[in-house]
Amino acid sequence: MTGIIKKAGEAFMLLAIDAGNTNIVLGIYEGDRLIERWRVSTDRQKTYDEYGILIKNLFDYHGHQFADIKAIAIASVVPPLMTALAKMSQEYFDIQPLVIGPGIKTGMPIKFDNPREIGADRIVNAVAAYEAYGSPLVVVDFGTATTFDVVSRQGEYIGGAISPGIGISTEALFARAAKLPRVELIKPQNVITKNTVNGLQAGIIYGFAGQVDGIVKRMKKELGEEAFVVATGGLAELIASESETIQKVDPWLTLEGLRIIYLKNR
Repeated sequence: MTGIIKKAGEAFMLLAIDAGNTNIVLGIYEGDRLIERWRVSTDRQKTYDEYGILIKNLFDYHGHQFADIKAIAIASVVPPLMTALAKMSQEYFDIQPLVIGPGIKTGMPIKFDNPREIGADRIVNAVAAYEAYGSPLVVVDFGTATTFDVVSRQGEYIGGAISPGIGISTEALFARAAKLPRVELIKPQNVITKNTVNGLQAGIIYGFAGQVDGIVKRMKKELGEEAFVVATGGLAELIASESETIQKVDPWLTLEGLRIIYLKNR
């Protein structure tokens, strides 16, 4: 596998779309190079026309044409978005997109009670991380939920864990505690802090780092061996800087997984 997307012997461009509950991440691949990437807010109410115009604006600003795109791969955990993005692909790009779901070849055996329950992004992440870092492996994705996914030494997806994400956890705290202010998520100098803002920052950042380390250590114990740990998602860099277990931050891991899975199904 060369990693170059080909049609009639020529390399061409792939649009990868990862649609999550909070953000939609888009990327353009030229062959195996990620040449553009964007993160926009998810809006379940947008129509396929509105998404078409949004993407057109991004393309125009960076000097790309819809006609340059010859393939589209989509992973979505939001069913209404999947419908809108698939229709947008057909109407604006004249492309039938590859939608990650049951029946799609991933090259990775799924050892899960009901594979249909697994979010498409989790499988895509596992495929990309396995290709890049080998196995055994733990992938931590800081999204609306924080997900932990495990790939065995044999290259099988064997399950994971899900916890409330940083964003929804902090929003719940601010909503229910009237006197606590919303704070910028930056690392304070100390854990023992002298004011409320720093106290919140310490509890959130060091607390989530401790949660990640605790779950990852338990996963390694169940595996009975060491595993490489890679993190992705919008807040991965911030939490990884305080984590004892995260070894690599790969912010565009899901886009790379979409590229790899497209190649397996072309």
